[in-house]
Amino acid sequence: MIEPGTPAPDFKLRDQDGNEVTLADLKGKTTVLVFYPLDFSPVCTDQLNVYQEVLGELEERGVQMYGISVDSVYAHKAFREKLGVTIPLLADFEPKGAVARSFGVYDEEHGMAKRALVLIGPDGVVRWSHVSPSPLEIPGVNLIFDALEAAPA
Repeated sequence: MIEPGTPAPDFKLRDQDGNEVTLADLKGKTTVLVFYPLDFSPVCTDQLNVYQEVLGELEERGVQMYGISVDSVYAHKAFREKLGVTIPLLADFEPKGAVARSFGVYDEEHGMAKRALVLIGPDGVVRWSHVSPSPLEIPGVNLIFDALEAAPA
């Protein structure tokens, strides 16, 4: 798992609409990357719904959030529409899991991202990171808000 104080690894991924999102696009903003295993799984569905509930509050604080999994842009689009969430979802599809690997959250045994959160400061440096001990354990929103309070800007 990537450690706080480490520059965030460079990446280029496509969102659910096929738009490219890069690390450079995050500069100047506080960002939470939400790594999750797979679209349409029950726990991932619950996780994104919980984060959607506080997305407005995060945005009021100037925080942007992106979900990242190994699913394709097409799966992300369908998943987002089914859930009714507005959190952009990035496809770490090909090469499969490359970004999750660069952040140290790829589960080689199962071929998917671990359930993890990474807070990146406006300068592109990781401020805080968390990986769930189990793919069945959703990191609560309190962890995000606590990290925002504790992590230096």
